[in-house]
Amino acid sequence: MKVYMVGGAVRDRLLGLPVSDRDWVVVGATPEAMIAAGYTPVGRDFPVFLHPQTHEEYALARTERKTGRGYHGFTFHTATDVTLEQDLQRRDLTINAIAEDEDGRLIDPFGGVRDLQDQVLRHTSPAFAEDPVRILRVARFAARFTEFSVAAETLMLMRQMVAHGEADHLVPERVWQELSRGLMEKKPSRMFEVLRECGALARILPEVDRLWGVPQRAEYHPEVDTGMHLMLVMDMAARLKASLPVRFACLMHDLGKGTTPADMLPRHIGHEQRSVGLLREVCQRLRVPTECRELAEVVAREHGNIHRSGELGAAALVRLLERCDAFRKPERFAEIVLACECDARGRLGLGEQDYPQGELLLHVLRAAQQVVTADIAREAQERGQQGPQIAKLIHEARVRAVADAV
Repeated sequence: MKVYMVGGAVRDRLLGLPVSDRDWVVVGATPEAMIAAGYTPVGRDFPVFLHPQTHEEYALARTERKTGRGYHGFTFHTATDVTLEQDLQRRDLTINAIAEDEDGRLIDPFGGVRDLQDQVLRHTSPAFAEDPVRILRVARFAARFTEFSVAAETLMLMRQMVAHGEADHLVPERVWQELSRGLMEKKPSRMFEVLRECGALARILPEVDRLWGVPQRAEYHPEVDTGMHLMLVMDMAARLKASLPVRFACLMHDLGKGTTPADMLPRHIGHEQRSVGLLREVCQRLRVPTECRELAEVVAREHGNIHRSGELGAAALVRLLERCDAFRKPERFAEIVLACECDARGRLGLGEQDYPQGELLLHVLRAAQQVVTADIAREAQERGQQGPQIAKLIHEARVRAVADAV
């Protein structure tokens, strides 16, 4: 029985990056031997065990065989005669198919070390084509390792997979898992560039894919192309260390521009409401978490009004805060404002501009929060006034507070 560290831990150590999670593969063992040694079995599809002290994952060396379409169409084989090289061969990229033994010696049968040095993302073997999730993983790694290029033969293989319909069999949970991780990488735009290059974006997120080639008014968008604008927004969100809900909202905020009638271009009247409808379809299809969906809906609907907030009077500002549910969820409102800042600064040559609307709106919210709503409600009830009348009184008090503040 021999144990090897494998995958991302080896790759990141060789790149000089911090190693957080370590994965191990065990050659020459049986499930019974692992249990007898004190390991806890946790794998459902194939034998994976937790170390009795470190609780790190130890998987038995395995091979896999394609039996159907998509991510679940595999059978796995583990036995004491499965070699380390056979196990490494089934991994997606050469840079993830490097192992290290207990003495620190590297086992690199597929040239992963060379590809790390050359900064290339290259598939390990033709078996790459059997799992469509690997298309998403390559795109995500491109967003993380921003200096790496995708090998021409790997990109060609990804295109063939899309053409053969493999991307149509991706399960929603895995798409969201990889998409959400890619959104949180160093340069999210690269994920979408790779997905577009191989044709997968049109299959996975056609609502996003159709934004390229759609013009916008140059006085507001020097980059003109809506798809290019979206990529600038995504990278601005990464630059500003935005949370996943903010980054997802940035991705969804302009979907309606992809359905603007041609005779209306380059103007996009009413695109906000069209964006809301489209993002709801995306969220339902990919089973997007509620927190991400709700924030994205508000940003899609209100980002134009937030951009114009410096022109609004006190009453309109309070109505904007109310529509954004800012009084009940002030922390979320700050994230809404941040997404709008990413939108405003995600434009060619405007990345360093200030976003005074954000400071204004947070200042206005703080002023309106000073209104003691409980006192207003109590006094109104003493006068016999009820719900709608009380809400109107609170609204008016907030308008006065905002007028004084601005």
